[in-house]
Amino acid sequence: MTHPAQLAGFGLFDTSVPRYASYPTAAQFRTPISAADQAAWLGQVPAGAAISVYVHVPFCRRLCWFCACRTQGTSTLAPVAAYVDTVLAEIALVRAAMPAGIRLSRLDWGGGTPTLLSPDLITRLAQAVLTAFPPEEGAEFSVEIDPVDVDDARMDALVSAGMNRTIIGVQDFDPGIQKSIGRMQPYDLTRDIAAGFRARGVTGLNVDILYGLPHQTLSSIGRTVEQVLTLRPDRVALYGYDHVPWMSRRQQMIPGQILPTPQNRLALFEQAAAIVLGSGYVPVGIDHFALPDDRLARAAETGRLRRGFQGYCDDGAPVLVGLGASAISRLPQGFAQNAAATADYSRAIRDGHLAALRGHAFAGEDLLRARMIDMVMCDQTIDRAVLAREFPGSGTVVAEICARIIARFATVLRPEGDRLVLTDRGRPLARLVARQCDAAQGDGARGASAI
Repeated sequence: MTHPAQLAGFGLFDTSVPRYASYPTAAQFRTPISAADQAAWLGQVPAGAAISVYVHVPFCRRLCWFCACRTQGTSTLAPVAAYVDTVLAEIALVRAAMPAGIRLSRLDWGGGTPTLLSPDLITRLAQAVLTAFPPEEGAEFSVEIDPVDVDDARMDALVSAGMNRTIIGVQDFDPGIQKSIGRMQPYDLTRDIAAGFRARGVTGLNVDILYGLPHQTLSSIGRTVEQVLTLRPDRVALYGYDHVPWMSRRQQMIPGQILPTPQNRLALFEQAAAIVLGSGYVPVGIDHFALPDDRLARAAETGRLRRGFQGYCDDGAPVLVGLGASAISRLPQGFAQNAAATADYSRAIRDGHLAALRGHAFAGEDLLRARMIDMVMCDQTIDRAVLAREFPGSGTVVAEICARIIARFATVLRPEGDRLVLTDRGRPLARLVARQCDAAQGDGARGASAI
């Protein structure tokens, strides 16, 4: 257990800090990146390279109040079908821009609600991606599943398409808490959907839990975690609820005064984490947990863990291609984000060119700082020997950043040769430590709670 008074002295309870799913963060993507830039970057990917692909489905039948993702409601499949047609056209444009022999190491579908796609749309979309980018052996294909919006036909279609990992967002199983966030999702239904995928041979199961929700207590989150563990997922994520009503209007349905305090958020996280760890899981990064024999746990143990827009992964592909409205691609030259509005995205693709609108071209110390942030977020370390090897001539900058970190966080750091290691007591401060590696120091933008 941590000591709240000591953590308060570091600003944990009164600071906003990026989640560092990328560096620079998406909030800092202010540079115009054109379709021509994106095409040129794609063209420079080495022939035969393995890539990751993310497909964004920005539609939901119900708009949950807690969600801050870019989504839109729909009561019919007509706009969804039109959108899938557009994504298929984008796949063709992306493939034409890239060299021969590109392979797929990881495919993720997120949203929104990918499971609102009809079975035929699921099949068409999967076939288009996997034909353009044939999967390599051991490739992972994950889909975010809404148990309320999936049935036997959709499960059959997903499994037939090659999906081998389900991601189920639980948030919290308490009916009162579910009502307060606009997402009713019974435990029994969630259990049955998980069992349905397992019966079809899908062994990979991620479950996401939110802490910091309205009316959440130590006992309520404890009950939720114990119910989740009856599903025996191989991976569990404990995400903090981000209350950002200035960014997501639907969150205005959740009054800020009914949310737990930052100190209570920490207690909720620690209660949930203790139960998960006590059930045989091992920590992965700062907020994920996995069974010891899971490939994510092995990646964390061997220094191969990576952090991205979809959380932690063991995928070492240097290229991520984002498909769909607002999707982000990461290439060796920088980030390219598609137009966020579905209409703008669709118009660009219909006009026969890629939909990149903004992003960030790497320059200066960007890649060095990104690597340091990744080390902190994945391994809670900064390894100066590795940095010297990967970034020759970076010693002065690394020394300056490390000196700043030591000056502020010395009491929760443990030196190990060339490595600075956050102690267990300092783990909740990982994002604050990572911010010391950020040239913009978070850029002063309003962001997520540090805990």
